[in-house]
Order: sequence, then C-alpha cells, then structure tokens
Amino acid sequence: MTETATTAVEQAADRILAAYASGTPCAPVRDLVATPDEAYAVQERLTTTWLGEGRRLAGRKIGLTSQAVQRQLGVDTPDFGMLFADMAVPDGAEIPAGAVMQARAEAEVALVLEHDLTHERHTVADLIRATAFALPAIEIVGSRIRDWDITLADTVADNASCGMYALGNRPVRLADVDLRLCGMVLERRGEQVSTGTGTACFGHPLNAALWLADMLVRVGRPLRAGDTVLTGALGPMTAVAPGDVVEARIDGLGDVRVAFGQESAKEEDAS
Repeated sequence: MTETATTAVEQAADRILAAYASGTPCAPVRDLVATPDEAYAVQERLTTTWLGEGRRLAGRKIGLTSQAVQRQLGVDTPDFGMLFADMAVPDGAEIPAGAVMQARAEAEVALVLEHDLTHERHTVADLIRATAFALPAIEIVGSRIRDWDITLADTVADNASCGMYALGNRPVRLADVDLRLCGMVLERRGEQVSTGTGTACFGHPLNAALWLADMLVRVGRPLRAGDTVLTGALGPMTAVAPGDVVEARIDGLGDVRVAFGQESAKEEDAS
C-alpha cells in the first residue's frame, strides 16, 4: 500500500472512531478508500485499536449474504466484520437507547466453534467437525455512516456495520437440524416483519461460514475454538426504535428476543 493510501486509511479510521466517540454518525468514507483491500485495512486498524484498548475478540459476522443486497451494492461476494465480547447481550436483555447508531435487526443462524479453522482451504466436513453447536441469533446492525449512505467500501471499513448481537441459549447440534430449510420469522412488538429460510443465506448458512473460514486465513485472523460466527441474515432486516421488542424464531433452533430501551426524559430534553 502506498504512503498516500496508508494516510487515507488512517483518516478513514479516525473518522469512524470519532463517530463512535461522539455518538454522531459521520460522512461516508468512500472519498478516502475505494477498494475492498483499502476498506479492510481500515477495519483492521479499528480492530487493532480496540484490541489495544482491552476489548476481546469473540467471533465474526458475515454480511451481504443476500443476492438482492449484493446487487444493491454492486458486489458478488459477502463481507465480514469482527465481533467483540462486549457486543453480546443475553437473550431477553434490554439494549440501552443509543447503544447502536441507526439500529436495525435481522435474524441469523449462529455457529459456535470447538476447533480452530486454520487450513488454507476448508471443506464442509472440516467446518461441521469444528462446530460445537448452532444457536438462533438476532444481530443488531448499526452504521456509523450518516443515513446508512453506504457502498461496499463504507460498510467494510465500518466493521461490516456491526452493532450488537443476542444468542439463544439452547444449543443444537448440526446433526439435529437442517439449516438449509429452517424457516425464520422475525417479529417486532408482536407483528411479523421478516421471514426467510436458510437458503437465503448464500444458499446455506454453512456455505457462508465456509467462505468466511477461508477468507480469514488469508487475512491472518483465522477462526479459533470458542468463536461465534453470525452466518448472515435469513430475511430482510427491520428498523427498530426505542421501546421495541424484537423476537426471532428459527425452526429447529428455537427463539431469541431483545428489547430496545426508551430514551430517558433528560436525553429527550437534550435532543
């Protein structure tokens, strides 16, 4: 990477970190980084900064597994971001107002690993053997980019629009569920807002996880035992607001629920 490109990566990372610090979304960063490699360099700079601050890496998320979303952003491949332990919330917990900027929710299959995945090229058998169990998950995606005005470069640089995530608490072995055909229903305040199946996620959630395992070896951050992998949305994401309760049900895996806290009177007055 040239000195000019390195400077642009630093500026993009600083812009996103400033948005985190202020709680105010920033302008897109595609004026600074244009290619996927440059965007991932920004993401890596964020990751290194956060690890240096003591945050613990707990897994990865896969995004852009839907062909419709890929077409929207003009890409033909998924992307990925880092999951830190402080992003995880318990099933049924309340997420404080403002904890995730411009929050949206989507239902996913989560895989939890019991073995490392460090081969240059993995097989489905490698992945199945390495997976301890699957869980239903809600990913609360968020964007530090103002008004969700994103291209591929923007979302990759912004840690693949990661926010927070909740996992169900009844582990299911892969042998006991058909992830390709499992149906999903996502409800907000009891109203159905999204449906889908495992086929919506790159044809099969394991296909997405396999892509991720190979990609992470190439970038030097392979998946390790204990990691959680959010494999990608099973249906369209939905916007959420303070006071909402969102519940996901996935056939064969069970359900998971999160609530979104109301703004306090003091916060409302300040806004």
